[in-house]
Amino acid sequence: MHILLIEDQQKLADNIRQFLELEHYAVTVAHDGKEGFEKAMTQEVDLLILDVNLPGMDGYLICTMLRQHKKNMPILMLTARTKQQEIVHGLDLGADDYLGKPFDLDELLARVRALLRRKTAEKQPRLTVGSIVLDTNTHEVTREEKKVSLSPKEYALFEFLLRNKGIVQERPRIIEHVWGGRDDLMFSQTVDVHVAYLRRKLGKGTIETVPGRGYLVPSDSM
Repeated sequence: MHILLIEDQQKLADNIRQFLELEHYAVTVAHDGKEGFEKAMTQEVDLLILDVNLPGMDGYLICTMLRQHKKNMPILMLTARTKQQEIVHGLDLGADDYLGKPFDLDELLARVRALLRRKTAEKQPRLTVGSIVLDTNTHEVTREEKKVSLSPKEYALFEFLLRNKGIVQERPRIIEHVWGGRDDLMFSQTVDVHVAYLRRKLGKGTIETVPGRGYLVPSDSM
């Protein structure tokens, strides 16, 4: 699952990102409202965590414009504004949930899971290829009914490829979705290394290399 976090407080954003990545979510961070809005419009986002007080564009405007553009990802608003009328205002604009600052990271995780459960109810919560099953609710991967231990990035990469089974995913798109579009990874071997780890754990035929293009989980794999 890909989460976009728009939060201008660097330390808080880093803490949230690191915490959610340990829970096997792929997290992209924007610290400016305009940058965040552009990412929300152009990236595949499963959940948006949106601060209200942002430079460039505030969270209320971002929420309004995303809904006007028919972007239906769940939106969880974060803000120090906790008066009832402000909460109601955010929900009326199209936010799905509201969490006041300061907050406990475990509470944030519970809200994230609840919103993503609603979203995955529209999708298939269990993704399969051959004897391999990835459960998006529990974040567990099994092969022949035996649990396979994956790192957070391995899980995020495998889930992304499984959700796009049969479709070649080029390296820039993988980096954007799994690593938040980090430019420093564009010419590194990071993707290749993680694919190699997945093949070792799940079987060589699980992920195919398409020379000059990228990787895919074939529809008729295994």
